[in-house]
Amino acid sequence: MHYRIEAADLHAHLYGVTLTIAQPTAGQRVSLPVWIAGSYMVREFAKQITGLSARQGKRNVTVQQLDKATWVIGCEANTPLTLHYQVHAHDDSVRTAWLTTQRGFFNGTSLCLQVEGQSDAPHQLELVADSFNTHKTWQVATGLTPVKTDRQGFGTYVAAGYDELVDCPVEMGAFWSGSFKACGIEHRFVVAGATPTFDGERLLRDTQKICETAIRFWHGHKRSATPHTHYVFMLNAVADSYGGLEHRNSTALICNRADLPRLNDNKPSDAKQSEGYTTLLCLISHEYFHTWNVKRLRPAEFARYDYRQENYTELLWFFEGFTSYYDDLLLRRAGLIDDAQYLKLLNKTINQVLQTPGREVHSVAQSSFEAWTKYYRQDANSPNLTVSYYTKGALVALCLDLTLRQHGVKNHSVSLDDVMRALWARCCTGKHEGQMSEADVLAVLKELTGRSWHTEFKAWVHGTRDLPLEKLLAAHGVKVQHDPAQLAQRLGLRVAEDHSVQIKTVLNGSAAHKAGFAPGDEWLGVDVAGKAPSAWRLKKLDDLLLYAGAAKKVTALISRDRQLLRLNLALPDAKANSTWRLMQDNPKLLSRWLGL
Repeated sequence: MHYRIEAADLHAHLYGVTLTIAQPTAGQRVSLPVWIAGSYMVREFAKQITGLSARQGKRNVTVQQLDKATWVIGCEANTPLTLHYQVHAHDDSVRTAWLTTQRGFFNGTSLCLQVEGQSDAPHQLELVADSFNTHKTWQVATGLTPVKTDRQGFGTYVAAGYDELVDCPVEMGAFWSGSFKACGIEHRFVVAGATPTFDGERLLRDTQKICETAIRFWHGHKRSATPHTHYVFMLNAVADSYGGLEHRNSTALICNRADLPRLNDNKPSDAKQSEGYTTLLCLISHEYFHTWNVKRLRPAEFARYDYRQENYTELLWFFEGFTSYYDDLLLRRAGLIDDAQYLKLLNKTINQVLQTPGREVHSVAQSSFEAWTKYYRQDANSPNLTVSYYTKGALVALCLDLTLRQHGVKNHSVSLDDVMRALWARCCTGKHEGQMSEADVLAVLKELTGRSWHTEFKAWVHGTRDLPLEKLLAAHGVKVQHDPAQLAQRLGLRVAEDHSVQIKTVLNGSAAHKAGFAPGDEWLGVDVAGKAPSAWRLKKLDDLLLYAGAAKKVTALISRDRQLLRLNLALPDAKANSTWRLMQDNPKLLSRWLGL
């Protein structure tokens, strides 16, 4: 299979794709994926295809669409078949495709039709320089293996099969580029959209620390065992966005432009980071850890992706949640944040889970299985229906790690680190081929500790009761201070404030829920009874405290579908709901846990 990719119309955001199949079958079928690995939502990429046509030699052959993403070609067998089509690309995310006069980016799942029955044959990708590089300033970055390319990277690349082809995104444009070696492995970092104040050397230096820490975590001194021989970070810096998507030897990232490190910053690279830059480093750490945890060590259900439909697993709490636990932890071990910053990041995760009523009705295993409909298709009621397998999965990892370390006091060295490396040894060698099940995790835990962990997994992974966080943290040098929650959390609301208070979410069981608030309401004002009754207009939620005074009950004046309603709201006590604040209590115990 040979895919020729060119810019059909930069202003119309159109890629032109020519697919040549050397040995088609009679009536060859082709299809485009409906989802991309790592982002568990059906996205219907085929809706962007136009003008699909086919030829054998000089003869046009028929193209019949069978369903939303599959076509059958009326061709003969074993005679080269050429398909041509265009793809509209104007989704500036890490998941799909983008094309303008300033930048090009695509995942193969958005552009490259899969040839039925030939997915394991070699696939070539050709990037046509002249169609993109009109000003001779564009370069190419990708994890694909080059076959014949020019100095800018345009030309031909090869993949062993379709899975590899679509697991190596392509970045094109006049981007910033730098490189470093981590444990002897070449890493490239490209940044699109950076400002003149961008400090690329600092980003390279800090990313190198992250990569070296991760490689040592998995392989210790056996660094030749790493699963990749080169790696590419592709970062798109924009006005307002955030996210990443992991790939086998690369990652596509997007961040706020303001979060990039800046030249002439008075703070040295190892000093306290800005919150935005720390968030970016956490994202880099997260996606790089995925190189091992989900790209190689992966759910057994993902042994072979079915790109035509949802691929279900109950294990995203492990592959995303445990990765979310280690992304912050490895930043601390790399020396890029201090203890206080690490506890602040962990604190945020804990409060996010505790402030989500869905944790009481939806286990983290169920959340993993239903990611396709509940996590990736969220609405106003989602916090009441589900819990994030990222955040609660990270807390399951925390509980497991701290419990293992308590056991390890007697056995000298048992931690979640040992579990992860043992799973790698068990599942990523021999017949397993990286495939992992929950039974593998339980088996490794029993091998390391000599006891069963079924009870903990039943409660933590498959149950909905709160995790034993406070007790475990106290045993490892961290105490919990319970502070009054913010007003929105005490009321059970998530709001937007813009000249008025717009209700986005009402949490089940809360004061707002009992009063009858609903998503979509506009909270206009408040009527306060008393010796001198008064009514007040609300501009922001905190105005409520100013106007209510010592009142225990107020009447909320809201607009719902242009109808004015009065809701009786009981104001909760400041101590009725709390938020956690983690505080260092025993530095020695904390350092032992953090692996410093």
